[in-house]
Amino acid sequence: MRKKLILMLIGLLLLTSCAPSFDNSEEDVVKKNQGETNQETAIIPSYSLSDENYRVLLPYKLGKARGVIVNQLFNRLDIDELEEGLKRHSKDAFDPDKYYFQEGQYLTEDIVYDWLSSSNPKEEGNQGLNPPLSENATKEEHQENPRYLSHILEQNYLLKTSEDRIVLGGVSVALAMKSVYQFQTEIGGPYYYEKISKKEMLSKGQEIAQKIVERMRQMDGLSKVPIMVSLYREEAADSLVPGNFVAKTVVSEGSSSIGDWEEINEKHVLFPSDEASENYKEDANNLTIFEEDVAKYFPNYTSVIGKGFYVNDELQRLTIEIPIQFNGKAEVIGFTQYVYGLVVEGFQPHYDLEINITSGDNRQESLITREAGEEEPQVHIYH
Repeated sequence: MRKKLILMLIGLLLLTSCAPSFDNSEEDVVKKNQGETNQETAIIPSYSLSDENYRVLLPYKLGKARGVIVNQLFNRLDIDELEEGLKRHSKDAFDPDKYYFQEGQYLTEDIVYDWLSSSNPKEEGNQGLNPPLSENATKEEHQENPRYLSHILEQNYLLKTSEDRIVLGGVSVALAMKSVYQFQTEIGGPYYYEKISKKEMLSKGQEIAQKIVERMRQMDGLSKVPIMVSLYREEAADSLVPGNFVAKTVVSEGSSSIGDWEEINEKHVLFPSDEASENYKEDANNLTIFEEDVAKYFPNYTSVIGKGFYVNDELQRLTIEIPIQFNGKAEVIGFTQYVYGLVVEGFQPHYDLEINITSGDNRQESLITREAGEEEPQVHIYH
């Protein structure tokens, strides 16, 4: 035991003294298509952060609807999950070994806002995809015609041809759909909340998706490429975990018709919570035991907060936050060593694990991580 503790301490010292090294490797220069006559030079970095990540072209091009998402989604966790989750699901259609990532260049800010508005057949040029609703709508009218669609996120996936040219290889689109519709009937009046069932959300989302695909096929450059469409169910604005992707489909090259939808069984779960205790009992019990062990070392800590990500009811990633008030670096190192031992002895290695140890002022003190399949965690002490 003493030998293992010494080796672990050496590992801690080595990790805290090391920093990542970035190599300015040789890069490929290609011509990027911008139409029939206009071309520009782009650079493809030789490396990505990992084999699972997409490489991006340089200079980096910001999305044409940049900024819209923060005005439409009120939970920062939903914003992050919508963007990163769409990338994750795009890998099934667009292999990161072959495709390069680029933010959406076709759905502009004006287009997205137009499509998110309420439909109005009497208004010339109206493109709204949400149900018709007047400015002076009553509470009953809001309840009967809720705004289902919050946001439309576009991502582009590019291919390099044998002639060293970059062409659009495919497009992914995520539709952010409300689970709760919040509305007012008058300025300064009370807010009302109307729950939207998953079944109703799916029905309306699939209907809206078909219209979006038809419109995108009419845009220059999008008539033939495959389009992946996914539906995302938002969480409440005050939720401590994000919402979830619930369905996706791929529209083949040149087609404007959506076929079958694939159900997505993903879930973000908060620990502790009633949902965790009822539906994920084993993991909830494991977190409870872990919290009790933490309390034995530091009885004045606040609480352990866990966030699990499940796919097909199997835990894929667990993130744990441990906020504690420390009185010195020696306490940080000692406590981190203790938690390290709890991880090795108490957590199964079949999922990604991340433990953030913070001080009372929310300052990051140490980090313990372990990728799925690994036996030994990695540790970093912050200075």
